[in-house]
Amino acid sequence: MMAVVHNAKEKGEFDAFPEIIELNVGGQVYITRYPTLVSVQGSLLWEMFSQKNPLSLSRDNKGRFFVDRDGFLFRYVLDYMRDHQLVLPDHFPERSRLKREAEFFKLPDLVKILAPDAGNNSVADEFRVSDSEEPHPVPASGLSVSASGPGDSPGAAGPGAGASRKSGYITLGYRGSYTLGRDSQTDAKFRRVARIMVCGKISLAKEVFGETLNESRDPDRPPERYTSRYYLKFNYLEQAFDKLATAGFHMVTSNSTGTCACAQDQADDKIWTSYTEYIFYRE
Repeated sequence: MMAVVHNAKEKGEFDAFPEIIELNVGGQVYITRYPTLVSVQGSLLWEMFSQKNPLSLSRDNKGRFFVDRDGFLFRYVLDYMRDHQLVLPDHFPERSRLKREAEFFKLPDLVKILAPDAGNNSVADEFRVSDSEEPHPVPASGLSVSASGPGDSPGAAGPGAGASRKSGYITLGYRGSYTLGRDSQTDAKFRRVARIMVCGKISLAKEVFGETLNESRDPDRPPERYTSRYYLKFNYLEQAFDKLATAGFHMVTSNSTGTCACAQDQADDKIWTSYTEYIFYRE
């Protein structure tokens, strides 16, 4: 038996990867060619797909090779693997995080491209890649700039700091369902909210929700544009309301629609599905 295994290794049977490979990176699915993944010798992907047995690599429940990293940022890593060039969109706010991904995947040339210029001030660089529409002013009084970070109250930095806040609307929307008992005689049973959508100006959404905002479905828009595709990484409406209130937003209106599924038996409980929106405004 050992002789058979040894002969199989010599023949390269364990190294037989398909020409087209499917990857699941942090929940995002990518399809690419095998030569692309091994194009940078010494990289982590080169080690995985040229030095290891395919059976030893982690896979998801659909058989795709699984890598537990940032699925959104991997698109730029894969683009670099294809032609060894990096092209980022305008107003790209994730440069430092992409550099961290490049270090993880052992791509030193990409790390150098993403490294800030040696002559630049590190604090200035931090503001230059900020997600907000305009750079935060450096307070002359010496107050900590972290007091007005994403998701915190803009007024927390001191009196008058809120004067620079921008007005605008943010809309929260979610789909839900609930079961109403026979003849409406029993209490309604509500299901947990699956996903809270965020609509509005990108700079406002990032200011309010910060790291709790999932941008994977609309990642490259500049901060002055609008989106209706962001959603929150948590699913508690009260938590979203607290963040909006802390940032100075007030609810101005809400609306909801509901439809009932057709039951086969009139005696069965009725299941309703609904869509609800809450609109917040800050002057």
